[in-house]
Amino acid sequence: MEKNRLEAFSDGVLAIIITIMVLELKVPHGVGLEALKSVAPVFLGYVLSFIYVGIYWNNHHHLFHSTRRVTGGILWANLNLLFWLSLFPFATAWIGENRLAPIPTAIYGCVLLLAAMAYYILQSCIIAQQGPNSVLAAAIGRDVKGKVSLLCYVVSIAIACWQPWMATCLHVLVALIWLVPDRRIERALHPHPDPKGSESPGR
Repeated sequence: MEKNRLEAFSDGVLAIIITIMVLELKVPHGVGLEALKSVAPVFLGYVLSFIYVGIYWNNHHHLFHSTRRVTGGILWANLNLLFWLSLFPFATAWIGENRLAPIPTAIYGCVLLLAAMAYYILQSCIIAQQGPNSVLAAAIGRDVKGKVSLLCYVVSIAIACWQPWMATCLHVLVALIWLVPDRRIERALHPHPDPKGSESPGR
């Protein structure tokens, strides 16, 4: 099965997710800068979630750049990822409206964790379909960034009920880690020749 329809569908879903999140930004009552304080928590939550959706969109693009065909398992794994990403608007609105209350912060961390796990499953399904010697498998390697991110999410959930601000700092930290798009796959697909004319592995 060709991958074009999967990519187009995923792009559409992510665009809708961002649209729903921005609609949660209500117009403040008043015309002064003081009125913006009431919507600041919701806006900051939107900014963080927008960055996360952008990160997933970038890495999803790179992931399927190395994939020529998709299987039924890959389709379902992709839908699993989109399901958890579709909960971003709910989790973002809840944490913004309640100003980093413990339970909403923990739920936000859970959504981030489950989305990251879903991405890992999708990545694993593609590697299983392409084989352990594929470009994707070589590019991902030990996936240190992915494992560190999962650990940060787990810790953030554990401490959210006592230190929601610290949990949020971990969410921001993971976003910063992934803010620069993961170019391992792109480098593996298009290695740059070294000065002697041979190709480097791009790692």
